[in-house]
This record gives sequence, structure tokens and C-alpha cells, in this order.
Amino acid sequence: MSSDEHSAPDAPARGGLWSLFRRRKGADGEAAPAVSPEPPPAVAAVVEVAVPSTPAAELSPAPAEAPPAAPAPVPDAPEPARRGLFRRALARTGAGLGALLLGRKAIDAELYEELETQLLLADVGVETCGEVIAELTARVKRRDLKDATALREELRALLVERLRPCQQALPAPPGNPQVILVIGVNGVGKTTTIGKLAHRLRQQGRTLLLAAGDTFRAAAVEQLQVWGERNGVPVVAQGSGADSASVIFDAIQSARARALDVVIADTAGRLHTKDNLMAELAKVRRVMAKLDPDAPHETLLVLDAGTGQNAVAQMRQFGAAVPVTGIVLTKLDGTAKGGVIFALCREFGVPIRFVGLGEGVGDLQEFDAELFVEGLLAAPEA
Repeated sequence: MSSDEHSAPDAPARGGLWSLFRRRKGADGEAAPAVSPEPPPAVAAVVEVAVPSTPAAELSPAPAEAPPAAPAPVPDAPEPARRGLFRRALARTGAGLGALLLGRKAIDAELYEELETQLLLADVGVETCGEVIAELTARVKRRDLKDATALREELRALLVERLRPCQQALPAPPGNPQVILVIGVNGVGKTTTIGKLAHRLRQQGRTLLLAAGDTFRAAAVEQLQVWGERNGVPVVAQGSGADSASVIFDAIQSARARALDVVIADTAGRLHTKDNLMAELAKVRRVMAKLDPDAPHETLLVLDAGTGQNAVAQMRQFGAAVPVTGIVLTKLDGTAKGGVIFALCREFGVPIRFVGLGEGVGDLQEFDAELFVEGLLAAPEA
């Protein structure tokens, strides 16, 4: 089972639950032609391809003339709940840091050495670690701090300062629609992230559509359709092996015809070292530009926190291929290497839009620098 599939909901039984959005027919009753590389005069309707083994007779058509009703907007989880999510998710990364200052009184060379070790174990990176220790030492001397409690507060403030520039929420520009392209290597959790993001946007009252642009991974389309069913969101898909750019082109047209707010486009996982696959992302962007010169309005790179410093290499390679406007750091609850977020902010300064704090649909949270550092330095629970 891939990481993308790990937290996906159970697939519903085949049959009536799989909906088929049929193409709109012209006035003469003939089916509209397939989408060509250039925008046709008439916009295609949403088409959700059923699983091949499902008989067409069992599929129930969904109305194409109006988007599904969105629920009333709801606020994010209360601050105490979010604080608890961050603390639990960062328990493994911050275990050594949280315990280090307990019961310590004097600030000495040994404490600095142990602190440096714990930062390296949390995978903040050698350069970042050296800078943090040097700045912390200077602040302690300048302010004449004497005990470990004061040092902890100074460390907290220093770490928050380093992360705060990357705390930028996902913008909601007046796109027609706003197009969000989701990219990343295999197994980082792209499809699951899309499903959780769709849930989040629906809860905020936005209407949206998903594009199954991952046409190569086995069951990728089916997995996205499951998330679409769960969230009440239509999914545009074509057959296995179809051109990813064509699928996303279709989705943008369909969203425009239905006056939807957002299109979230999945893409096939690709190794950041494969130049031909990275070039395909540039093609997707060129095809999007035929409909909207500003699309995609957001390109989210999904990174697995468990890969540690390899996430920095992935960001470097993807950033060279396409303009990355935001990062989603997943699986923080399953790793001790969440400190890589400091290295990402230091080297790239790209906004951390969301962090994955668990497997629940509500565990994709907006990044918060203070809550992150607070969870990192929290004392271990008894």
C-alpha cells in the first residue's frame, strides 16, 4: 500500500455510488466532440469516468447544470484543539528538545552541546543548527541570562522568528476558477492531501472540482473519486494512460461552465531526478495557460517530513522545473525529522501553506509558526 493510499477512506462498493457526469449534448442531440489541444467554442461538461469493470447501466447520472450545494462556512478548530494537534504530531520530533531543559538550571557548554545534538537529530540541518546555536549564545550573553528556563524562552522566540516568514495562508484570488496544481514525488501523500484540502475548502463554503491528472499510478483515479464521493465534489477523469494536461484542461473548462470557485489538479508522482517527467509539468502549465494565462494560481509541492533533508533536494529540483508557490509538509506525526521545516524556510523562503498532523480528514492544518515551535519544545507527557 502506498503512502497516498494509507489514509484514504475505504472505497465504496462498486455500483450506484460511482457517478458518471455525461458530456452535454448540442442542440441537434449529438454528443459534443472531445476536447482538442486548443479551447473549443463550447465548453465541455464534467465527465467522471467510471471504473472500467462497472457496467454503465449501474451508474446514476448527476445533474450538470448546478454545482453541489456547499455547507455553511465553519471556523477552524479552536486554538486549544489546534495546539493539541501540533503537540501530538511533533511529539517524536521534539522528544529530545522538550526533555533537555527539564530540571536543568545552569547554562553551560554541555547544555549548548546537547542542544546542538538534539537539533541535528530533529533534522534541522547543519547550517541552520550552527546559526541557531550561534545566535542563541549571543542573545544569552547579551541579555545576561542565567538559567535554562530563560534560555528555553529565548530559543522559542528565535525559532519562531525563523519560521514566521513562511507562515502564509493559501490565498483565494478571484480566479475563474482558482486553479491549484499539486505536485510531488511518489508516496508523499498528494492524493490524500487533495482530499483533505477539498474537505477544508468545502467547509469554508467554496465550490470546487477535482482533476484526476495522475493517469499512471494504479488506482490513482479511483482513489481520487472516493475522495470526491466523500466530499460531494465532482471529479474529472479520463482513462488510464491519458494525457495529464488534457485532463486538467477539461477540468478547468468544466469548472468555468459550472461557475465553480476552485479546481484542484492531481499529478502523477515523479522522481525529482527524472528530467523528462519534470518537463511534463512544464507542459501541464503551458496547456493551462491556453485557458488562463495566470494558471495555475497556486502550485503546491507536497513533501513527506519523514524524508528529512531529502525534502530540501526535492524542493530544489521541483523549484527548478516549475515555480513552486507553496509547500505542504505531510506525516509530521510519524517522524522524528520534522525539523527539516527550518532548513526549507532558510533556503527557499517558500510559504508553508499546510502541515499534515494526522490521518484524520481534519488533520490538514494551516501552518502556524508559534504552535509548531510550542509543540517542538513541549515537555514529554508522563
